[in-house]
Amino acid sequence: MKQLCVDAVMLESRASELAARSIKGETKSAWIDLAISCIDLTTLEGRDTPGRVRSLCAKARTPLPGSDAPSVAAVCVYPNFVGIARRALEGSSLRVASVATAFPAGQAELSVKLADTEQALEAGADEIDMVIDRGAFLSGAEDRVVDEITIIKKRCGDRHLKVILETGELGSYTAIRRACDLALEAGADTIKSSTGKIGTNATFPTALAMCDALAAFSRRTGVRRGLKLAGGIRTTKQALGYLAILNETLGTTWLAPERFRLGASALLDDLLMQRERLRTGHYTRPERIPKD
Repeated sequence: MKQLCVDAVMLESRASELAARSIKGETKSAWIDLAISCIDLTTLEGRDTPGRVRSLCAKARTPLPGSDAPSVAAVCVYPNFVGIARRALEGSSLRVASVATAFPAGQAELSVKLADTEQALEAGADEIDMVIDRGAFLSGAEDRVVDEITIIKKRCGDRHLKVILETGELGSYTAIRRACDLALEAGADTIKSSTGKIGTNATFPTALAMCDALAAFSRRTGVRRGLKLAGGIRTTKQALGYLAILNETLGTTWLAPERFRLGASALLDDLLMQRERLRTGHYTRPERIPKD
């Protein structure tokens, strides 16, 4: 597969222009609800407890009690909390996602990565968020990266596989595009920007580079794969900027939880605040929003 060279100046200029487009009125209101419905509400901390995971699941089900705000798409947790999340979400349409493959570094033998994945699947995970071996990718061992994705996808079967590229560590937009192309060819159901565990996470240019890869893959194969952006997405303005990029490059068929996710925790509160302001003219009281 030929490597595409990305013009960084052109990409950044285009991303800035798309993300700055004004979204107002009914479209803004609809897109805020869309953003909420596309969130993977996430907790991936060393201080996670069963109680915290259950609280997160309750918030995922009912983000703002007493309102018609939609539920989020999924709850994302470590493998050892999948069973707890599964039970807490029983009877709902929400999905349980779990990070795997030695998250966040991806530095482990394949046998360890498989065991990590199998633990999450056996506990009931609907979706797996795997990390690629960035060291292998950056050293030119692309076959290893492709093989690991292929093997993990085979183990997942019909359950959804998101492949985390950790774009902030890849060094250039050309490398990001290459990683996208490899992951998609290897069978990723969704390509994901970041773990949220490093300094540079999702950005508008990175999102555009990933959308361009998805568009090219769709044109080439007729298959539509998904995008997940994660890390540092905290405001409604950011979320709407990402939706504008997605809409302009991939079209309305990607504006749905089946093909787009936002990995976040703090973002949901801001979306709810802005949603209430648009509907009532006033921000909701912070105490109305459940704690996670």
